[in-house]
Amino acid sequence: MSCGEPHETDCSEVLDHLYEFLDNEMPDSDCTKFEVHFEECSPCLEKYGLEQAVKKLVKRCCGSDDVPTDLRAKVMGRIELIRSGRPAPEQDVTASAPVTPAPQE
Repeated sequence: MSCGEPHETDCSEVLDHLYEFLDNEMPDSDCTKFEVHFEECSPCLEKYGLEQAVKKLVKRCCGSDDVPTDLRAKVMGRIELIRSGRPAPEQDVTASAPVTPAPQE
């Protein structure tokens, strides 16, 4: 997605790193670049607002659920592989996680 207008920080860069921005996982200098971009670019601001709303909704609905320790370890390992640039295995990280059925009412 791109608004077609020239920006100091390209729309594709903003959208590629949107979750890092949302999760406060980027340096302050990059956050400032993104904030300036959002002031200039309404399509990216709209996407940011949508993703922020989804993140809040998920937190509200699922925030109290405990994540199985082994699943968390697998997901974090996969994230580290991707960040390091190494190829990640094609295996589903959730494949061996136990599934707990929902309680019947």
